[in-house]
Amino acid sequence: MRARPIREPALCEELARRVIRDYPGRARLIIDGAPPARPDALADSLATRLRVEGRPTLRVSARDFLRPASIRLEHGHTDADALLSSWLDESGLRREVLKPAGPHGSRSVLPRLWDTTVERAFRTNRVELASNGVLILDGSLLLGRGLPAELTVHIRLSDAALARRTEPELRWTLPAYERYNRESNPANADVLVLADDPVRLALVDDR
Repeated sequence: MRARPIREPALCEELARRVIRDYPGRARLIIDGAPPARPDALADSLATRLRVEGRPTLRVSARDFLRPASIRLEHGHTDADALLSSWLDESGLRREVLKPAGPHGSRSVLPRLWDTTVERAFRTNRVELASNGVLILDGSLLLGRGLPAELTVHIRLSDAALARRTEPELRWTLPAYERYNRESNPANADVLVLADDPVRLALVDDR
């Protein structure tokens, strides 16, 4: 494996160039990583860069597509296996976001589905994705599920770095990420970013 140092602005630039070059029509990007890796921040930065380049971009977060608490927390608030297998509403994410945003989809996307702060559906209108629009979905534990996307990015933290950067009250989640790395092998994403140092990232060019 060969990796080269890269800062986030340069990473955004490379990803934007790749999207513009390879996907002139509609494109779906998944940016995956544990919360301390801040996949949301990279997704926001990339969305801004693509808009500057004239590509209409819609941001969606997997945290707005979790299942209701009655399902999500059926085995308690700190069940790592449930976090991995039961929290995400995969069918809702496919139906409302990824399928309509695809090359042959309806283009009518629902950006948010379930509000976990009040445990009810968001009152959100659908958004029409442009013919050359880009959908960027961020979240954790997303890969290995067969979610449709033109480009996948995984921001990887070593077990030690993840443990070090995870808040004490969330350390119960660590076994879920260990199992995820072992069973889903997210390092097979189209783009792999090493982020043990949050400032000095590394982009893997050869695997």
